[in-house]
Formats: sequence, structure tokens, C-alpha cells
Amino acid sequence: MSAAVKVTVSRVLALLGLVVLIGMMPWLSGRGAEYTVLRARYADREPTPEALAAIRAELGLEQGPAAMLLSWVQGILAGDLGTSWISSTPVGPGIAAALGVSVTLMAFAIASAALVALLACAPAVVDGLRGRRRPASGALSAALTSLPEFLLAAVLLVAGAIWLRWFPPFGWQGPEHAVLPALSLGIPAGGLIGLLVSDAVRAAFAEQWVATWRMAGAGPALLAAAVLRRALPAVLPQAGLVLVGLTGGAVAVEKVFAIPGLGRALLGAASAQDVPTLQAGMLALMGFALLVGTLTTAVRHLLIGPAVRFGTLPLPEPPRSANRRHLAAPAVAGLALLLVAGAGLLRDPLASGHARLAPPAWTLPFGADASGRDLLARVGHGAVGTLGTALAVVLACLAVGIAVGLFPLAATGPLEVTNAAPPILAGLVVAALTGPSAHGAALAVAAVSWAPLAAHTAALAQEARAQPYVRILPVLGVGKARIMLRYILPAVAAPLLRHAMLRLPGTALALAALGFLGLGPQQPSPEWGLILAEGMGYVERAPWAVLAPASALVLASVVAVGLAGGGQQKARRLHR
Repeated sequence: MSAAVKVTVSRVLALLGLVVLIGMMPWLSGRGAEYTVLRARYADREPTPEALAAIRAELGLEQGPAAMLLSWVQGILAGDLGTSWISSTPVGPGIAAALGVSVTLMAFAIASAALVALLACAPAVVDGLRGRRRPASGALSAALTSLPEFLLAAVLLVAGAIWLRWFPPFGWQGPEHAVLPALSLGIPAGGLIGLLVSDAVRAAFAEQWVATWRMAGAGPALLAAAVLRRALPAVLPQAGLVLVGLTGGAVAVEKVFAIPGLGRALLGAASAQDVPTLQAGMLALMGFALLVGTLTTAVRHLLIGPAVRFGTLPLPEPPRSANRRHLAAPAVAGLALLLVAGAGLLRDPLASGHARLAPPAWTLPFGADASGRDLLARVGHGAVGTLGTALAVVLACLAVGIAVGLFPLAATGPLEVTNAAPPILAGLVVAALTGPSAHGAALAVAAVSWAPLAAHTAALAQEARAQPYVRILPVLGVGKARIMLRYILPAVAAPLLRHAMLRLPGTALALAALGFLGLGPQQPSPEWGLILAEGMGYVERAPWAVLAPASALVLASVVAVGLAGGGQQKARRLHR
């Protein structure tokens, strides 16, 4: 079976599995959709057994999930995406309009993310052109990535639309409406891409061909362009997944700015159990994910295909020992986080013994929340639960991502489908199966968060397999298992660990977002994300309500990326 056929089969099976799962939601949830539809259509009617039976007959629920799925597929083949259970109108035009809005917003977000990524990786390019080989701490990129999108949206809304009055606060009537939401999405995405590109650029500058080009008289511009071309293939699959995530996963930003995008439409359809709308929306999102995946694969093949095919990828030089000065930022951040957690653990996180939204003072360093509770106490007590659960989810995603990414052809479909599904949608599905809980929220986030790590694994593993010393190993009698364990895994583990740690704060926020929607941990639990969500409504009059948990997330991200960077250098030395 050819590679193209394997990829196609993988995509078709993954998409079919997702559609079947969505179609089964009314039966899996244990509560029929007829009650929700009755309330949406006929608010004045009582939910009598007769009324519910009439709705079930009208929706076709009596015929069962298999017959409904078959009917839906037949409609798709005929060009009919179905009729909404809530509004009784065709879902196609609405989904097409929502997808157009999301793609437009994504284009603006890409521009801002590209600018942020360019600024983040500029020091790596400058160091390489000057011949300095030193690992970057990644503190700035980590801080940008850890900024919650919904918090950025609220801050930018207050600053840009209310205080400065430069941009409209909500709606979607012209390009000026896209600026603030694009920045909210683009800054964290640019921080992530910037760190990945920075690592790849530093690795490329360490390869031997760079010294040869210098001796041949290559200028800085030519050398920088060549290094970027060498570095981009490892990052392109991840960048493609970020683009898809910006399209379907921008639920919080779309809600803050009242943007009629696809993510918001999917959330509304899932909450209302509007299965036809949800199926059509996910089908559109999968189609977009397929298009982006195909384009990124084609561009990557143009950049690196011949070198992989002929086994001529260059080897990096052994890395030099890391300068201890680059551990200063994570060390300071770690000390500050320990002090905050230690001081907070000595206080009561549940007692409402202070004035509502009391400002910071000597006896109340972080101020109080809207219920008069000590924010320092809540941040300190929430550190263990928030970071512990997020770390467990990240490590699980890392393990799954490595295992799946080592078989990229078969995993293409599940990877693209999983990445396109927003964590909130996964939370709704898991909550329908198991009920709302902290463990259910962790399972939902883990179910959709392994895809970027798998894509990164696949890209790095392909480059590792194309190295000349690896391609010669089978000729020398080295078995496939030994090649995988001794040469491939050590080559991909270090950068993947750094990537995984960079996702730690985002994972914590995804868990908190599910809790805020009633699908995970509930109040009065001192989860950082819940503290953020509660303080969002007071960001203008009491910014300390969100500053404390946001600062803790930034500190945790800097520590995680710094430690992962140190481990990366050690792992590379051991591998050599």
C-alpha cells in the first residue's frame, strides 16, 4: 500500500469515527435531545411525554443512531448538510458563513503570530550569524505562550476599545473589528512558534555546512535564508496544526468579541445537542484541516524532500555546555513561584474575611477576589492541583505523541481530526459520557492535546531517519528496534520535552476553561483558571483579580521551559 493511500485511508476512517461519535451523543449522554429541542423551539410548551415523543418522531430519533447516520451520509452525497434541530433551517449556509469568518480571523491572527515569532527567533539568527553558540532560555516565548487568550482578549478590549477607543469593542463588520481578536490569538501562537523556530535555527547553525558556507564567502543574508530553509521543515507540521487550532479553537476569543465564527457555532451546537449543525461544522473544520495539512506537507517536501530521499541531511556538531547564566531566568521564576506557593499554603483559601475586591496591601499582598477571599491563599493552594494535573496531562500527551508520531502515515487522519477538535468540544463529549469532573476534564484535554506533539515527533523522526549514519545502520546488521531505541528516540526526545513543557500553562488554562463551563473542577476549588475566569469581569476596576493567577502561570511556564532546555542540553551530550 502506497504512502498516499495509507494517508487517505487514515483520514477517512478518522473523520468517519468523529462523525459517528457526534451522531451518537444523544444516546451516549443518557439524556435525549428532545427535551433541549422542545425548550428551544417551544418555550411555552410543557415537556409532557406526548410532546417529547412528537419531537423524537420529528427528529427521527426513533429510528436509532445507525439509520440516522446513514441518512445523513446520503444527504451529504446529495449536497445536503442537514437541517438544524433547533432553528429548523438548513445548516449549510450558516456553517459556510461561520467558517468564512473564522478563516478571515485566522488570517489576521497569522500576521500577528508571524510578527511575534519573528521577534522571538531574531536573537537565534543574530547569534548564529555572529558565530555564538549558546542555548536560549526561552523565557520571553514561554511568557507569551502562557498568556491566556481569553485574558488577553479582555485586557485588549478594555485598553484598545474602552480606554483608547481605537477599535470597536465587538462585532464583525470590517477589518478594524479583527485587530484586537487577532492579537489575542496571535500573541500566544507566535510565542509557541517562535520558540520552536528558535530551537530549530540554533540547531541548523550548529551543522557543519554552515562553516563551509562561511569559508566560501556567503553573506549574512544568504546564510540566514539558507538556515531558515533548513530549520522550517521541522516546524511546518506544528505551524499547520496551530493554523487549524486558530480556526476551530478560538471559542473564548469569539465569545469575548461577539464574533460569529465557527468555534462559537460549534460550542453552541454541542451545548444544545444540535447534532446536524455539529456534524456539518466538524465536517467543514476537517475539510479545512485536510487542506492545511496537505499544503504544509507539500511545502515541507519542497524544502527537504530531496535531502530525505537521498539521505544527505547534514549532521549538527556536538553542542557545547550550556552557560549557567541562561538558567538565571528559570531559577528566579522558580524561586518566586515557590515563595508564592509557600506563603499561600499558610493562609485560608476559602474564608471570605476581607472586603470584596480589596486592593493589595501588606496584609493582603495579592488583594481579594469578588467574594472577599485572599488571592494569595487561593493561588498558593491552587498551585498543586493546577500544575500537578496539567503536568500529568502534558506527560501523557508527550508519551502518546511520541508513540503516534513514530508512525506518521497511519496517524495522519487521527492527528488532523484530533487537532481540529477544540478542547471545549471534547469536554462536552467526555462530560456526556462520564459526567462533569476534574478527571473528565483532564481526559478531555489529553484527548485533543497530543496531536501537536505527534506532528512534531513525525517531523523530527523523519529527519533523524534520513541522517547518513542512521541509513547505514541496517546494512551493518542493526535491527529496527535497536535503531528506534538507540538512535531515533534520543534524537527526538529532547526538543519534544521542551515543546511539551511549553504547553504546560496552556493545558492548565484548558482545564480551567472546562471547569468554568461546568465540565470540570467547580467553585470553590482554588484552580488558577477558575480564579482567572472569576476575575475576568473585574479586569477594569480590579486588575489584581487576574494579575495574580496570570503571573503564576507565566512563572510556571518560564520554569518548565527553562528546565526542559537544561535537560535538552544534557540529553544531547549523553546521546553523543
